[in-house]
Amino acid sequence: MQHRRRTRSVHAGIKRSQFGENAEAIFLTQGFVYDSAEQAEARFLESGPDEYIYARYGNPTVRMFEERMASLEGAEDAFATASGMAAVYAALASVLSSGDHVVSSRALFGSCLYILESILPRFGIEVTFVDGTDASQWRRAIREDTKVVFLESISNPMLEVIDLPAVRELARSVGAIVVVDNVLATPVFHRCKKLGADVVVYSTTKHIDGQGRCLGGIVLGQTEFIRKTLEPFLKHTGGAISPFNAWVMLKGLETLELRCNAQADSAAKIATGLRNHPKLSRVIYPFLPDHPQFKLAEEQLTRGGTVFSIEFSEGKEAAFRFLNALRIVRISNNLGDTKSLCTHPSTTTHQRLSSDQRQELGITEGIVRISIGLEDVRDLSRDIESALDAA
Repeated sequence: MQHRRRTRSVHAGIKRSQFGENAEAIFLTQGFVYDSAEQAEARFLESGPDEYIYARYGNPTVRMFEERMASLEGAEDAFATASGMAAVYAALASVLSSGDHVVSSRALFGSCLYILESILPRFGIEVTFVDGTDASQWRRAIREDTKVVFLESISNPMLEVIDLPAVRELARSVGAIVVVDNVLATPVFHRCKKLGADVVVYSTTKHIDGQGRCLGGIVLGQTEFIRKTLEPFLKHTGGAISPFNAWVMLKGLETLELRCNAQADSAAKIATGLRNHPKLSRVIYPFLPDHPQFKLAEEQLTRGGTVFSIEFSEGKEAAFRFLNALRIVRISNNLGDTKSLCTHPSTTTHQRLSSDQRQELGITEGIVRISIGLEDVRDLSRDIESALDAA
C-alpha cells in the first residue's frame, strides 16, 4: 500500500535498533567494528543495505534521511551532503569531464552561478547560459555534445518559473541529463521527478530543516546514478552530512508539509495585498496573475511558495529604509525558515555579480526578497506595511 506524502514524511525510512525506539536514533559514530577480519574483508568487497564502513560512506541515521527524502521526491535513491552547495557541485562534477558541455539557465543563486561560471570552466568544461524562460534559447544552446542541463525550478531571487517538461524533451533528444535545484519550490509544491528531472538537488538547510539550525543538502535520482556515479565522487571528496544534522533534517521532514502550506498561505495573502502599493514598482510571486509565468506556475506548482520579492522604484536607499524599519521580519540571507526573513540580493547573495549581470537578471538595487515564516499573518502584514511607510 502506497501511503500519502504526509504519512511518508513521518514514517518512511525508519530503521529501529534492537531497543525499539520510537524517535529515530542518532548514530554519532565515524566508524564501525567487525566481528572478524573475514567480515571486514567481505564488507569492503560488497556492503549490504544495513552494513556500514565509515561515516563518510554512510551511516544509519543518514540513510534514514536519504530514504525518507527519496520517498517524498519519488526518486529511487538519494545521497545526503554537508550543504546544499556540496549537493549542487557533486551532482555536476561527478558527471562532467574536460571537454563536456553544459547548458544552464542564467538566473541562479550566486554560489550556483559561481560553480558554473568560474569553477567548471577551469577544468575544461564549456558552459552556455540562457534565459531559462525562453524556449528558443534552450533550443539553440543544447547541442549534440551537451552532457548536462542545469536549472532552478523557481529562480532565486526573481522567482522565474521554467517549463521543465519542455527543457527535458530537448535534453532527452541529445542524451543530456537534467539537474534541477528545487529548493524554492520544495518537494511539497513541485514534483520535479514527475515533470522530467533526472537529478534533483536541495539545500536542506532551507525548508527541510526549516528552523535555522543545521546545514545540509541532498541529491536524488536513479539508483544507477546515485550509487555508480555520485557515491564514489562523494565518498572520496568528503562531502558527507553529519549524522546529527541528518537527524535534525529527519525531524524537520515530519512537519515540512504543514509548515510550507501555512507559510505559502501567508506569502500569497501578503503578496496579493501589496500588489498596488504606491511605494512598490512591482511584487513578484509565481501565483500572482501578473507574474510572467503565471499560467506555467499554475500548471507545474501546487502553490506559489513561501517567498516573494518586491521592488522599490527609488532603489537601494528606499530598500534599506524598508529593511531597517522591519521589526518582526529579520534581515538575513537565509530563507525557508519558520521566522520571516528578508534580504537585499544586490548587496548580499548576488553582490559578486557585475552590475551588468544583475541588470540582465532583473536584480535591481530596489529588489528585496522576503521569505515568509510561521508568524501570524496579521502581525507580518502590519510589520511590512509599517516598514513601507518608512521607506
